[in-house]
Amino acid sequence: MKILKKIRVVELGTYITGPAAAMHLGDLGAEVIKVERPETGDPFRAFKGGLYSPHFQTYNRNKRSIALDTKQPEDLATLHELVATADVFIQNFRPGVAEKLGAGEDTLRALNPGLIYCAISGFGPSGPAMNRPTFDSVAQAAAGYLRLLTPPERPRVIGPAIADAVTGQYAAMAILAALVERGSTGQGRRIDISMLEAMCHFNLDSFTHYYSAGEVMGPLSRPVVSQSYTFECADGKWIAFHLSSPVKFWEGLLDATGMQALGEDPRFAERLSRIEHQDELIDAFAPVFARETRDEWCARLEAAGVPYSPAYDSDEALEDPQARHLGIKVAVPGVMADTFTTVRPPYNFDGEAETDLTAPPLLDADGEAIRRELKTRSAG
Repeated sequence: MKILKKIRVVELGTYITGPAAAMHLGDLGAEVIKVERPETGDPFRAFKGGLYSPHFQTYNRNKRSIALDTKQPEDLATLHELVATADVFIQNFRPGVAEKLGAGEDTLRALNPGLIYCAISGFGPSGPAMNRPTFDSVAQAAAGYLRLLTPPERPRVIGPAIADAVTGQYAAMAILAALVERGSTGQGRRIDISMLEAMCHFNLDSFTHYYSAGEVMGPLSRPVVSQSYTFECADGKWIAFHLSSPVKFWEGLLDATGMQALGEDPRFAERLSRIEHQDELIDAFAPVFARETRDEWCARLEAAGVPYSPAYDSDEALEDPQARHLGIKVAVPGVMADTFTTVRPPYNFDGEAETDLTAPPLLDADGEAIRRELKTRSAG
């Protein structure tokens, strides 16, 4: 596999956006060298104490680690030697910080004219907000996305770090495009991508509704129109289903639940009526689903052809028969334990999944080896 096996990436990244972008390239086979601070490394390492938190592990598989203090001339020279051998450089600092570290675009491009230089920021490389510190929830809020997830009563931030992860994916996509272009032109590129821009694009559906129809979407706008539901079952487990617009799914739900009488109720007889009266529909179905276990409801919805799934927690999802069939969960040799268990990349090339992964590295685990390689290269 290893589609990008001839590509070398140098990542000077922390937390999520930069490391996530580099991880995606590593998942595709690129050699990723993560440059970290001596002693402490990427601050995400210590998010739960120690230097190998689950937060760090999530975005740093398929990488090698070298610790460099770029304030020290010798270490800065090593970084520059690395960049001279690289195809891609990724950093996710606030504008101006990389330059102070000796890793600005002008400096690195002088060493490597064909370099793809990717700078990830919170609010962009210029403008009135360019220097504001930015983290996931800030970017979600600025892009109009946070309001789509926040409970209207007792509002609070919920859910995973979507803006961080999405920005990393968009950055990797842009890098791949630049690499394709360089293959025919030989020219490097500078890529600037901000969390604000990435999340605005990710939130495209909301903006389209506003500019095309004057609708300001809220947390329930999409699930009401798509007729999406989740209910707690008798065993305390949850189930979810999505009726969308085909009538057959609504009729299948009525058959599966024995609630055919609702089809004659004027509030629910037509899809637009069901959209208008979704709260009443939820009130009607909630006690019904509470009567049987989740497995029983799964069997009934399956037989009725309704799009459904158990609403799994993370301790269940990868044990589902379909997830096991696809081999989504992968266990590889670990560095802090016997094994490191993770989720494989989602794509298959020529029918084959990529399961040859490496565990996230310990801090500076590859420092000596990388320095030897550079000396050998320069001597050659």
